[in-house]
Amino acid sequence: MYGRVQGVFFRDTCRREAAARGVAGWVTNRADGAVEAVFEGPRDSVGAMVEWARHGPPWADVKQIDTHPEPLEGIAGFHVR
Repeated sequence: MYGRVQGVFFRDTCRREAAARGVAGWVTNRADGAVEAVFEGPRDSVGAMVEWARHGPPWADVKQIDTHPEPLEGIAGFHVR
């Protein structure tokens, strides 16, 4: 996710949203100011997380997200890195 996405509780809110939807994965701040996340779970739940990420928490100003399908990693739980 790109835009104003760091320093706005994006990662912690993402963790809570993922847990509420039963989505596993992780989210981290990148050095370039973006936020990167991996979501694993039921297709509808992952889709809901991607839609949530398009806006993020109220303080965020998401300008762009890039999505890339990847092989499942078998992640358990959702973690902030």
